[in-house]
Amino acid sequence: MQLSLGFLLTTLVVVASPGTGVIYTLAAGLSRGARASVLAAFACTLGIVPHIAAALLGLAAILHASAVAFGAVKYAGVAYLLYMSWRTLQEHGALNVERRDDRRSALRVVVDGVLINILNPKLSIFFVAFLPQFIAADEPAPLARMAELSGVFMLATFVVFAIYGVFAAAMRAHVVSRPRVMAWLRRSFAAAFGALAVRLAVAER
Repeated sequence: MQLSLGFLLTTLVVVASPGTGVIYTLAAGLSRGARASVLAAFACTLGIVPHIAAALLGLAAILHASAVAFGAVKYAGVAYLLYMSWRTLQEHGALNVERRDDRRSALRVVVDGVLINILNPKLSIFFVAFLPQFIAADEPAPLARMAELSGVFMLATFVVFAIYGVFAAAMRAHVVSRPRVMAWLRRSFAAAFGALAVRLAVAER
């Protein structure tokens, strides 16, 4: 499989840009450590799969054409981001510091990470607009090629998010022992989730 430099550079720019997944992975690393940050990166990457499937199956076209379908998914995403913001302020969300790394905590990290990306209809439309640009007009198997490019995008997402999260986890010891710093971070992350909810709410198809 040959990949153009343009595709790789564009993918890295898109993946590395601060967004919901990056913020969530950073929060997981700061509050729960390196293992949780890698789980969060995996969960956010897993949350991309339905959007890729929608793009391949043509379902993204329905989201683009139907205001009702797009609005339903969008406002579900807005509601979940606001819920994440509220939970973070209540010390039960993304920045909830847990000393025990149990299965229930890990499951919570994965569920939140997956839902954050699944409930963003802009991702499906993004893949429809983004990937075809790097598929040649005479490509004999365009869907297979699109699936290959999607796999590369997912791999880049996981690696970049994991790097973000592990770096945040390395700073964890300097953060969790300082209540004032944690309070400031909690408010900042809650505000970030709230701002992302507003941005998604005003997004157009």
